[in-house]
Amino acid sequence: MLTNSKAFSGFAVTDLKKAKEFYGGTLGLRVTEREGGPGGLLTLHLGSGADVLVYPKPNHVAANYTVLNFPVSDIDAVVEELTRRGVTFERYAGFDQDDNGVMRAHGPPIAWFTDPAGNTLAVLQPD
Repeated sequence: MLTNSKAFSGFAVTDLKKAKEFYGGTLGLRVTEREGGPGGLLTLHLGSGADVLVYPKPNHVAANYTVLNFPVSDIDAVVEELTRRGVTFERYAGFDQDDNGVMRAHGPPIAWFTDPAGNTLAVLQPD
């Protein structure tokens, strides 16, 4: 029934303007804005060809899991550049992370950070 549907994901933020600045400016994604719902909508256009809907939500509570992963070819260079752009990488108790916040012990190297609404994102370097 939905096999050929062009499905997409979405998540909420507290402030659409801050989200647009972060995703478009800080992360460098192509972002389009459109009317719809109370406060408008953003579409993040990812390098994979997929789109992600971002919408404002009153009383938003950030998810306690990663909502968006960005595969990269050189995690150290990306972490360094994002840090230069003001991104702070998260540190989690029990995770063996290096000085830049990259965990390399289990699975691909990965580092987590949050958007202005507190949603968790990650950059990871696939094998």
